[in-house]
Amino acid sequence: MALQEEFETQGNWLFCYRSYLPILIILVGWARYLRRILHPEEFPLYVADYEQMYFAIAIGVGLLGLLIRVYTVGYSPRNTSGRNTKEGQVADSLNQTGIYSIVRHPLYLGNFLMWLGPALVTVDLWFIISFCLLYWVYYERIMYAEEQFLRKKFGEVYLQWSSKVPAFLPNFSNFSAATISFSWKKVLIKEKNGLSALFLIFFLFDVSVFLFNPDHYTSRVLIGLSIGSGIIYVFKIKHLSKTSLLVELDR
Repeated sequence: MALQEEFETQGNWLFCYRSYLPILIILVGWARYLRRILHPEEFPLYVADYEQMYFAIAIGVGLLGLLIRVYTVGYSPRNTSGRNTKEGQVADSLNQTGIYSIVRHPLYLGNFLMWLGPALVTVDLWFIISFCLLYWVYYERIMYAEEQFLRKKFGEVYLQWSSKVPAFLPNFSNFSAATISFSWKKVLIKEKNGLSALFLIFFLFDVSVFLFNPDHYTSRVLIGLSIGSGIIYVFKIKHLSKTSLLVELDR
């Protein structure tokens, strides 16, 4: 098989199992985090006095990733640049405005930052570097497969757009406002678990310290955010998903 076809095949296969990458990151990151708790002398970047700062920066990076996903989904038209694992790729039109005017794969950029957050909280330089390399190798194939589909479907329009818009690192000078309004309903449907999952992960990391240090202090702010985001998630799943309040026929 030629390398071009091999990359596309690998990308389609990896897309189907993309949900397992975050689980791997969390488990390995949690193990490294506990190692830091037991043996802080092995982590040259770690300074005990800055513990809360590490968490704040990591949560901030994760939230930035979530906000990028929210912005992308909220301004995306129906059936655009998306894929369905059963029916194949779906794209009725090519997104070229809004965040798609500055970066071709904003959702994957958002994913990267969301999972970089838990990686950063380990304060383990080699783990953070390994995560970045693993993410790139993994998602490079997925992005390649998606772009092959878009190139075949939209031809010259896609080539002109991709020639001026970078794949992963945004070029803000290209920004062009979205041509449709923002849809909170679509965000609530598509991003229903991102916020709660993000805070829950950080909360579980922090609480696990009690296994080794009963006197550990857990931020009330982190506890409140975790509980609040969990309540929002349950409310959306148990109530709003059973109504027609979030239905938008054109989105």
